[in-house]
Amino acid sequence: MTTLNEFLKEWHSDSERMLVHTSGSTGTPKPLWVEKRRMTASARTTCRFLGLKPGDTALLCMSLDYIAGMMMAVRAEVCGLHLVEVTPSGHPLADLESAPTFAAMVPMQVFNSMQVPAEREILKQIKHLIIGGGAIDDDLAAELKGFPYAIWSTYGMTETLSHIALRRLNGPEASEWYTPLDGVSVGLSPDGCLTINAPEVCASTLVTNDIADIDSDGRHFRIHGRKDNVICSGGIKIQAEEVERMLAPHINAPFIITKRKDKKFGEVVVLLLQDENTAEAITACKKVLPKYWQPQAILPVSQIPTTETGKPARKEAEKMAETAKHDLA
Repeated sequence: MTTLNEFLKEWHSDSERMLVHTSGSTGTPKPLWVEKRRMTASARTTCRFLGLKPGDTALLCMSLDYIAGMMMAVRAEVCGLHLVEVTPSGHPLADLESAPTFAAMVPMQVFNSMQVPAEREILKQIKHLIIGGGAIDDDLAAELKGFPYAIWSTYGMTETLSHIALRRLNGPEASEWYTPLDGVSVGLSPDGCLTINAPEVCASTLVTNDIADIDSDGRHFRIHGRKDNVICSGGIKIQAEEVERMLAPHINAPFIITKRKDKKFGEVVVLLLQDENTAEAITACKKVLPKYWQPQAILPVSQIPTTETGKPARKEAEKMAETAKHDLA
């Protein structure tokens, strides 16, 4: 794992570029060279959007091997923030005595912090909290609505040098629509995927794999899921993330929706469940899902596969689904 001193040494070197790696949520992490001037532009845009000032404290609680952690360090360097570094873990607030002004966390870290009263209180006092790296559960979002300071869900990826849009989760500005940062515009590809034009951080327009809607003003957008997470079963297109969203309030154990090949339907829905007892999951699937969305098989697993950054490891889940034997028919 890269240390802060190692990162800063590289950041201040004569090289105009830095090597980063994608998260690997849809396969093997890929190396990517990015220009420092574009990282600097991204950092300034975020700090300007959030109104951060020199001397504000910023929590570094994610690995510096990936863009989310890197950009927290860059924001501190570029905008004069005071960096508070903690070892990346599921409980990043555990050893803090006071709240930082600004923090970036993944949903799992926020969820864990909510379970410990002392950590929850610190979380509540963070002035600007951005959450990225995965979907935010509806129940967690509901709990955060009552927090007094600004909480944002982020949209972005390694190729965009972390986020290029945010949406407010609490307060009167709460919305399901993302607002692009200054200098960023969005569109849709012919197959309904989001396109991003962000010349300060990307050399060319980026066509994503995220299926999206754009509102009537042509600026705000919302995401339904990744194109490669669409399950084509008997001619019906099923978005894995939408199935997960519907099931989340009804299944207490960790789970993930994936697919396996099928001779009759082409592909079928499979549910991986981190629990040997499948009765609750079977009941929930039959109760809340349309008939053709219901998993054809369920597989108890010891651990839901995730990447190093905590995202669902979708390709690994697909491999595991091929062994699913608990048919629900």
